[in-house]
Amino acid sequence: MDSAQGIVLAAVLTLLAGLVLGYLLGKSRELARQNQERAAARDEASRILERARDEAETLRKEGELAGREDAVRLKEEWEKEEARRREEFERADRRLNARSDSLDRKFDELKERDSGLQARTEELRAREDSLEAGRREIQDAVEATKRKLEAISGLSAVEAKDRLVAELRGEAEAEAAEQIRRARDEAQRTANREAKKIISLAIQRMAADESAQATVSVVQLPSDDMKGRIIGREGRNIRAFEQATGIDVIIDDTPEAVVLSGFDPIRREIARIAMEKLIEDGRIHPGRIEEIVAKSQEEVEEGMLEAAEQALYDLGIHKVHPEIVRVLGRLRYRTSYGQNQLLHAKEVARLAGSMAAEMGLDVQLTKRAGLLHDVGKGMTHDHEGTHVELGYDLCKKHSEPDLVLNAIKAHHDEEPHRYAEAFLVTAADAISGARPGARREMFETYVKRLERLEKIAMDFSGVERCFAVQAGREVRVMVQPEKVSDEEMAQISESVARRFEDELQYPGQIKVVVIRETRAIDFAR
Repeated sequence: MDSAQGIVLAAVLTLLAGLVLGYLLGKSRELARQNQERAAARDEASRILERARDEAETLRKEGELAGREDAVRLKEEWEKEEARRREEFERADRRLNARSDSLDRKFDELKERDSGLQARTEELRAREDSLEAGRREIQDAVEATKRKLEAISGLSAVEAKDRLVAELRGEAEAEAAEQIRRARDEAQRTANREAKKIISLAIQRMAADESAQATVSVVQLPSDDMKGRIIGREGRNIRAFEQATGIDVIIDDTPEAVVLSGFDPIRREIARIAMEKLIEDGRIHPGRIEEIVAKSQEEVEEGMLEAAEQALYDLGIHKVHPEIVRVLGRLRYRTSYGQNQLLHAKEVARLAGSMAAEMGLDVQLTKRAGLLHDVGKGMTHDHEGTHVELGYDLCKKHSEPDLVLNAIKAHHDEEPHRYAEAFLVTAADAISGARPGARREMFETYVKRLERLEKIAMDFSGVERCFAVQAGREVRVMVQPEKVSDEEMAQISESVARRFEDELQYPGQIKVVVIRETRAIDFAR
């Protein structure tokens, strides 16, 4: 029994020893495996760290190279911009020098004219003194002759009486003629005085303070950073904006502002509203630009229609065709020498209406004619023809009264004035356009424009004389009949018109009239 227990005990001890030994061997192998994994991980970490260092060095070198390229590019751009500004300054300096020379020449011409006028005045005074001396000599001779005749005449009482009656009759007739002349002169002076009174009353009642408008619009920016967004990548935004509006966008060194430049005031207003909306919205890209421009165009069209309806309401004019109202609204953004044409039309209507009220004429019809006298100017940007022809055709098409049609043509002398109200419209138009501050074209610029028109026409062979009339809206060319035939007249008029289109900028259109006159002269002896 004891031996059996010993054997079992030995077996158990042997099993326990085996288990312990197996555990120790397994633990030893696990530790060896873990040590191998740690060594492999350290090797892998070293390799990753080395690669990261290499990549970082490569990126650093690439960054330095890109920075140097950007610096060189920015330097070149700055040099180009500096050269451009220097050239602009030089051009401005040359223009100022030329302007100064021109003013000096004009001053010298005025001095010469003044001296010539003084000499002419002295000469006229000397002539007056000479004429007065001659008149006194003639009177003395007449008196002497009368005395001699009285001394040598031997007239009877009847003959003297007959002669006296005849002389008295002649003196009476002369005195009557003098009285008639004085009455006529007095009536003329009274008529002039009354006309001046009526015009002055109309002007006093029409205290207008409209100001001239420019051909550019300035849009304020929240910051200069917005200029880059307006330009866009490689200029795509600014190109899309200019293409959609037809207006030039000028972005220069003016702080926090961009300039919109264009000849069509309606397009310029659409561009201004669209630019302000884009700046406020902040999303500036070609698709958004087209959407905003379309909405701005609708807004401007509604504003023009509202302005025309308000003008009709203020003047108390009713039953105007919607097409005429639409064209009238376009005058809100139409200017002539800087004067707003819708305000000008309202001013003419009020002035003409005031004068019509003073004279007892039809006030409402006179206002209607005054408001519509320049309505054709709302169509000159889109249609061929003068504003007189376009306005006349539009109003005639929609059955406006004959007085309105006559006022439209007569205020530019294209047909006689057939109504007293038409005369008032012409007078009111002259007053509104000529009052101080209404129009802002410099006299020198105006003269140069007319001289340029005449010079272009005189360049053609066979042209003898040339005159620019109607403020440069019409050019009349006189040709030599022996050098220019009837067929060549049409060629000259077309060539002159094409030269005007290629070399000049002007609103509306210019009418070219070529005149060829043939005369046959003989003498009766």
